[in-house]
Amino acid sequence: MRTLRSFAAQPLAVRLLLVNQLGVNLGFYMVIPYLAVHLETSAGLSLAAVGVVLGVRNLSQQGLFLIGGTASDRLGPRGVIIAGCLLRAAGFGMFALTPTLPVLLAASIISGVAGALFNPAVRAYIADASGDRKAEAFALFNLFANTGMCLGPLVGSALVLIDFRVGAAVAAAVFAGLALAQALVLPARAAAPAATTVLGGWRTAFADKGFLAFTLATAALFALQNQLYLLLPTAAVDATGTSWATAAVFGASTVATLGLQVRATDWCRERLTRPAAIGLGLALLGAAFVPPILLPAETPGLHFAAVLVSALLLSIGVMTAQPFVLELVADRAPHGLTGTYYGVYYLLSGVVAAVGTAAVGLVADLAAPWASWLACAVLGLASAAFAARTPRTPALAAAS
Repeated sequence: MRTLRSFAAQPLAVRLLLVNQLGVNLGFYMVIPYLAVHLETSAGLSLAAVGVVLGVRNLSQQGLFLIGGTASDRLGPRGVIIAGCLLRAAGFGMFALTPTLPVLLAASIISGVAGALFNPAVRAYIADASGDRKAEAFALFNLFANTGMCLGPLVGSALVLIDFRVGAAVAAAVFAGLALAQALVLPARAAAPAATTVLGGWRTAFADKGFLAFTLATAALFALQNQLYLLLPTAAVDATGTSWATAAVFGASTVATLGLQVRATDWCRERLTRPAAIGLGLALLGAAFVPPILLPAETPGLHFAAVLVSALLLSIGVMTAQPFVLELVADRAPHGLTGTYYGVYYLLSGVVAAVGTAAVGLVADLAAPWASWLACAVLGLASAAFAARTPRTPALAAAS
């Protein structure tokens, strides 16, 4: 009931964008988890070519977040969001065509550019439209996003039984429907008058030492959240010997988010400053990787239980920190540069997450299995300590 009341209290535009995010993740996860297998089996690509196609999509999105955020500031977020959904519909529609390498590369690039457009624009719109209820709006945003992430693979697995291209076509239709809904219902928000040039806005963001310190202090949030797709599922499957263990990991994460997200944000907002809530969330992220060290892989049943505890703690850490992180990015941005600041934040965080995920995988390959868990725990706890110090910088001093 608390979640429903919180949702109903948000402005119409925010409610639409929350449903939109559920649809975005639903369509995305209907296709992406099954794309690699489709490329290798149906398209007959080598593993190297598969890696290129997947890497191009990720690079197109992560590398262009700044462009998408700037476009949101200059053109207004509504048009950028609609354009992003239309491009994603086109990109996923191309995945449903005859799978040749040029078509697949074009589909990956278009899909990545689409994400780079609507991701910062949606957050900028929500930050502006929700007023002084940003943290609550972003808590709901995380809840709706996780719901879509959970439903997407379930729907996609059913459609893949027919044909991967059917799933891609349905996902494209989902994105086209989202674009139409926003074109009809989402209110226009005029872009703020530009106080500087595009390059001037970028210089402002990259010269903001307090903002950069805050970004680096909290980037571990995304690097450790990514382990929900790498380290935890791998450990769960190794411990049980069955693929259903992956569903159990995602199920534990989703149940925790659906049941606790709004309550966790309310609890933190009533008792903690925003920097303290972020520090607590990062500390929980670090602590999430301790149980599998204490219950090692030599005891498979206990190790699997420890991995599920990790998934729960990881989700609680994310739901504790993330709404306040997104709120502070918006509050830090000068007038007219909210999208730019989100673009810079996600660009830098994406780089850190990519490097961190690669490093964890390398440690897992070269060292004992517990070493990768320990590395993640140290990263989370160190980030929590760093975040606790950042109120001394301008980025968090006012928020404290």
